[in-house]
Order: sequence, then structure tokens, then C-alpha cells
Amino acid sequence: MYITHLECGLCGLEHEARRLLNLCRACGKPLLVRYDLERAQQTLTKESLASRRSDLWRYREVLPVDNDENIVSFGEGWTPLLRASRLGESIGLRELFIKDESQNPTQSFKARGMAAAVSMAKELGAKKLAVPSAGNAAGALAAYAARAGLEAFIFMPRDTPRANVVECEQTGAHVTLMDGLITDCGAEVGRRKEAEGWFDVSTLKEPYRVEGKKTLGYEVAEQLNWELPDVIIYPTGGGTGLIGMWKAFDEMERMGWIGSKRPRMVTVQAAGCAPIVRAIEEGKRFADEFPNAATTASGLRVPKAIGDFLILDALRESGGTAVSVTDEELIAATREIGAAEGVFCAPEGAACLPALRKLIDSGDVKASDRVVLFNTGSGVKYMESFATD
Repeated sequence: MYITHLECGLCGLEHEARRLLNLCRACGKPLLVRYDLERAQQTLTKESLASRRSDLWRYREVLPVDNDENIVSFGEGWTPLLRASRLGESIGLRELFIKDESQNPTQSFKARGMAAAVSMAKELGAKKLAVPSAGNAAGALAAYAARAGLEAFIFMPRDTPRANVVECEQTGAHVTLMDGLITDCGAEVGRRKEAEGWFDVSTLKEPYRVEGKKTLGYEVAEQLNWELPDVIIYPTGGGTGLIGMWKAFDEMERMGWIGSKRPRMVTVQAAGCAPIVRAIEEGKRFADEFPNAATTASGLRVPKAIGDFLILDALRESGGTAVSVTDEELIAATREIGAAEGVFCAPEGAACLPALRKLIDSGDVKASDRVVLFNTGSGVKYMESFATD
């Protein structure tokens, strides 16, 4: 509605907004959507939200679709921010919350990004969409593409959780399982997309998934009555959600909704695939590819993220950090969170709890801090992770 242009997240080069574009034509880095926020805030106000629809499209003026008829939606977003009192008491925190993204369509936060990306692909004339995925992004693309009447071509590692594969097959996608990691699947999409006529909707290789994900930041602010938490702990593979929230906070400040104070942003990764953690430790702007990546939390098995510098910038600017946890720790945390709060977390979301414990032990999180953990999906999709002999 109010897009002015696309802007490279690294070099700042401006690109036209009403075309199907992937990466910056100058440096090959992610493009970010920019809006005329002065115009947007004329109708998008805190007061106006009270009467708006209870999904992410309530923030319509700062979302990219021009024509309402092109919005592809299952009612994604506006997920609950649950006060985790028993869990908080057990670890010594007075204000602990879980943003439960498992209650999205397709049971994960990926629905947010794909709602925006598929809506824009439809509006801009794409017919065939392709994505590499370790699981939940594939399920979301398959569902939203089917609803939009578009074809979806999905490439997943062969050891992707079976639930994700079945989900894609049953919603009409063309599914290819490959040996290797998500990076290998991404390379296959890259090799074939031009000849096949696919538009690549990989994480941060198009500008609009991050727009759907940024609504996480708008929702947390609104649900906490416009006072941002002290700490946000976020499981990070490709990092679109964290990057999106950081963008949302900037937009909200420019519209006068919040001040300049920001949460300390914390990335959580699996010990078996922790490129952002390693980059923080080594003081690097870009993360090296993580060798021999392995973790049962398939969404965290991203050895090289194209938006790594955007993640690292947000962590450092906020005074945050990155923490790794073992698979044993995150699987144990799934049961602990479930028993205390009734939320059956995906392993990625559960990883936030052992990370929080480490931050408490190090003194980086105080008892008085208001902390939000992000559960990015439903544990139901990860039955293999909980299999017992």
C-alpha cells in the first residue's frame, strides 16, 4: 500500500518495488521493504487497532500487498503471548512469557512469512514458487501456494521430519528429497529456477517473507501495551523473524508508537550448528559456514544464513548475544515447558529455555527482567525427535 522502494540491507542501493526481485543487483544481499510511514500512520494508529481483524493483516498499512484481493490468508498471526508463571517461578523470573507460534496455520511461525511472500508473488504475477526448506517453511509454502492457485516446488533434506513431507505432498506441492543440508537444497533451486520459471522464495532471497515475520514485533509490543520486553530469546536458523522484529521496532519508533529503548535480542542455536554464536565469539560481521551441521532441531540446521550480518547487527546494537545449547538440553526442555505450561514446543522453541538458564547463570538476565521466549512451532511435527527405543 505505502511501499516507496526496496533497499539493500548491506549496501543501501535502492530498487524499484513493483517487480519480482530476489537479491540486490549490486552486492547480492537481501532487500528490505521501505514504506512512507508518515502516510501509513495517518490511518494506522494504536487506537485504530482495537477494531481491526485479529490476524497479522491488522497492520495492513505496513504490509506490502497493494490490492486486498491478492491477500492469501488462513488467519495467520495474532498468536497468544502466554504468561509462563510456573516456569518463571522455577527459574527465578517474575515476568516470563512465551509467544506461542504453534497456533498459526500450518502450526509454525513460517505461516507469517509465506502469507506475505505468496500474496506478493500472486500480485506481481508469479506462477511457480520454489523453496529449499528443513521443514516448516515447506509446509507453509505448500499450503499458501495451493490457496493462491500457484504451483510450489519444494526441496528438502532427506532427513526432514516426516510430518513436513506428508503435509507438502497432501497440499499439492512438488516435493524433492535430497541428500545433504538445506544449503544443498538451496543450491539446487538456484541451479534450476531460471530454466524452470520458478520464483525463488528462499529465506531472505526475496523481500517479503521478512515483512510477514516482522509482525511478531508489532504483536509483542501491542500485547505488552507498547512497552517492549527487556529480553527477547529467539531460536535462529535463517533469522528472518529476528531481523523482522528489529525492523518492526524501528518502524514503530518512527511512527511514534515506542521510544528508542530496545530489548536485548538473543539468538539461540544448536551446538551442532551455531554459525551466529561462533561469529559473535569471534567478533565477525559475517558468519562462516558451520561445518558438518547436525541437530534434531531441523529448523536450526542452517549452516550459512544469507542475512547473517543483519542478525549480528541486531544482536550487537541491542546489547544482546548468541547462545548455543545441546540437543539433549533442548529435548529435555520440551518436556519441562510442556509439563509446566502445557505448551508442546518444537525443539527449536524449547531451545530457548536452556539458553535462558545460561543467561541467568552468567548474570546477563536478572530476576526483574521481562523476558519473552519464542516457540516457533508445534512439537507434533517432530515425532522423530521424541522417539524412544
